[in-house]
Amino acid sequence: MNIRRRDFFVGAAVLAAVSENTAAQDAQIQTDTKMNALTQIRQIDYTVIFARDLAAMRQFYEQIMGFKVDRVLGDGWVELRVGANVLALTVPGLMFDDVLPPKGRLTVQLAFRVAPEMVAACAEELVRQGVAIANPVTDQPWGHRTVFFRDPDGNVIEIYAEI
Repeated sequence: MNIRRRDFFVGAAVLAAVSENTAAQDAQIQTDTKMNALTQIRQIDYTVIFARDLAAMRQFYEQIMGFKVDRVLGDGWVELRVGANVLALTVPGLMFDDVLPPKGRLTVQLAFRVAPEMVAACAEELVRQGVAIANPVTDQPWGHRTVFFRDPDGNVIEIYAEI
């Protein structure tokens, strides 16, 4: 009986400590939210690229990269599925009418993660499809295996793996 009673009290104490910890975490989240609601952002849902040549960009990401079209919203907006995320391609002027940077001027880098053995296989497939490799497969000192290339608009694309 003493063992059971002791186990009950130990269990109750652990539950009380967990409850206090959870309550403290909830209070901290509420405090953080009051201070800055932006701290509640947890992931990037979609990325939008403003394309100079929407047809060429769609062909590259759909045919070369193999991303599936998720939906098309008119002539100026295409969404491609990349895992749990969406890569949207659009033309300037639908929502923002900024002038695009000159062609050849770096604007964005996208990094796509694969398994370590797939980096070289991806590079080989890109070359097979006529894509110029900007930086060959390299094991970087920061622990990534990488290959770099560019899309039709000149954006830098990286395929990498943690090694």
